[in-house]
Amino acid sequence: MDRQLLILSSICFLAAVVRPVAALRAGSFRPGRFNFLAIAAGFALQSAFLSVRGHSLGRCPLTNLFEVLVFLAWSVALIYMLVGPVYRLSLMGAFTAPLVLLIQAFALLAPLDTSHSAKLAANSWLEFHASMSLIAYGAFALACIAGVMYLVQDRQLKTRRLHSIFYHLPPLTDLFDAITRLLWWGLGLYTLGLVSGFFVGQPLPWAQVLCAFAVWLLYAAILQGRHLRRLAPKRVAALCIVAFGAALTLLWGITFSAQMHSPP
Repeated sequence: MDRQLLILSSICFLAAVVRPVAALRAGSFRPGRFNFLAIAAGFALQSAFLSVRGHSLGRCPLTNLFEVLVFLAWSVALIYMLVGPVYRLSLMGAFTAPLVLLIQAFALLAPLDTSHSAKLAANSWLEFHASMSLIAYGAFALACIAGVMYLVQDRQLKTRRLHSIFYHLPPLTDLFDAITRLLWWGLGLYTLGLVSGFFVGQPLPWAQVLCAFAVWLLYAAILQGRHLRRLAPKRVAALCIVAFGAALTLLWGITFSAQMHSPP
């Protein structure tokens, strides 16, 4: 039942990918409500999946890598639903949907949905720590997407090869402002997640702690460089892409370490 909800959600995100790609190939891209509604439907189905899985587990559904990846995809969609309309980044949906679809499809196809023989006791601090950290990852993912949009527009301006997508991209200054705000929101949420980790009432694996702090330091360094104006906007956009790739790799290490230290 719950996996069927996730499959339907993936179909919605697939629709949000196929239509813009077809329009771009035809050279007639026009942003509209379809993408936002398709992503909203996919997000609603993701939320239903997490609710059903959470009720069956009796806790926040973050007990294995499968659930972590689904929660991550949900976080990306959540941040887009909050940020896209506010910054009038209608085109961001065309970039967000492929990332969410990729994460979700990998979670569904890979053998990651392992179950625990013993029911894990709920720990509110641990669940808050994990959920806040993953929502922060959603903000980092949107910063990465905004970085891609920034670099695409910058390249088209320099090469003077303007495609139909160019005329629907926000100005570079607006994109950079969105990147900066997303980085601040992500770092703030991630800091909240890190601090709450010290109240879980149980020792955390040292490898998990190191990976978590590595992610924090990575994004703090980008924001510090931005604040001191040592990094040009184009460099910040590129670093957002590199940092999110590194953060995803470290997330795998964090999740693997947590599973190795969880009861069988």
